Amino acid sequence: MSEERTYIMVKPDGVERGLVGEIIKRFENKGYKLVALQLLPVDMLSGPVVGMVWEGKDIVKTGRRLLGETDPLKSAPGTIRGDFCIDVGKNLCHGSDSVESAQREINLWFPNGVISWERHNVHKLIYE
Repeated sequence: MSEERTYIMVKPDGVERGLVGEIIKRFENKGYKLVALQLLPVDMLSGPVVGMVWEGKDIVKTGRRLLGETDPLKSAPGTIRGDFCIDVGKNLCHGSDSVESAQREINLWFPNGVISWERHNVHKLIYE
């Protein structure tokens, strides 16, 4: 099985509101593997972000579906933005929009690379 990777960032508003765990939970509940995570002090005024690399089948496309529309008012209930956001300026998170963008963003935010590790056959529980 070919594994795809994406970059997901929890923006300062999501970190401040304590929603990092909820966002991680949604991706893990879907069956995706978290392969990197770090708290990044991007802006002294707005606060840190949490950068993450997720791996799994069609993760770029499905990850964006989990996040919801960029404009929270257009996001369906059950998506992260649909459940937790109202304003487009405070939409909690960013997700790569293509495999190429994901690779570029992963290289930008994780310049030292991503640590590889394997779970014990968790994919057998998710994929056919």
